[in-house]
Amino acid sequence: MNPFSLTGRTALVTGANTGIGQAIAVALGQAGAYVICAGRSSCDETVAQIGQAETLHLDLADPMAMGAVFADRRVDILVNNAGIIRRNDSVDFTEADWDDVLNVNLKAVFFGCQAFAKAALKDDRAAKIVNIASLLSFQGGIRVPSYTASKHGVAGLTKLLANEWAAQGINVNAIAPGYIETNNTEALRADTDRNKAILDRIPAGRWGAPEDIAQTAVFLASPAANYIHGAIINVDGGWLAR
Repeated sequence: MNPFSLTGRTALVTGANTGIGQAIAVALGQAGAYVICAGRSSCDETVAQIGQAETLHLDLADPMAMGAVFADRRVDILVNNAGIIRRNDSVDFTEADWDDVLNVNLKAVFFGCQAFAKAALKDDRAAKIVNIASLLSFQGGIRVPSYTASKHGVAGLTKLLANEWAAQGINVNAIAPGYIETNNTEALRADTDRNKAILDRIPAGRWGAPEDIAQTAVFLASPAANYIHGAIINVDGGWLAR
């Protein structure tokens, strides 16, 4: 048996329409999983790359939106990738920008995990949860207070849920991406000075690719990671080791 195979498993990936989420969904499909590609905008492009997949409209601005998803379908792997960010000086940060980010990045993650685990525990079956954390699960950043708080929360929540569910056959782990080449970082990469400063800090000497995160997600979702619980894996080219 190939310990990295996901054949016969069904995965749900949030924010699967583009970037890291899309790469994770495609990689899970390549590993053999049937993939439910969830997003608030169309995931048809992602589904077309996978084949054995479907799209699911899911707007996590309502943090309880995932509550009913697992009632009528078996899902073995949940990847909580969807997230948003708001930028402003902390003295000017609004309650709306705080609540919007925490709702999507943390509250929806917890209640999505809860709904997923309830279904798995009811059926007494093994399952895998992979949360997407951040370098700002460990660092403070600047001008992103709600994002930093939410990603610190994701790291803590990952450990807590692992403590509660590991003995019941549910693995809960997280990936903390470094600086990855996506649409969200295009402006940073286009800024010559900022791009150089970032690259000078990365021991690997390059920006990460979405596929770097995707293959780590496949590993954590696979039988090869059965004894990994509560881990937060930095996929950052060595950024935090610097």
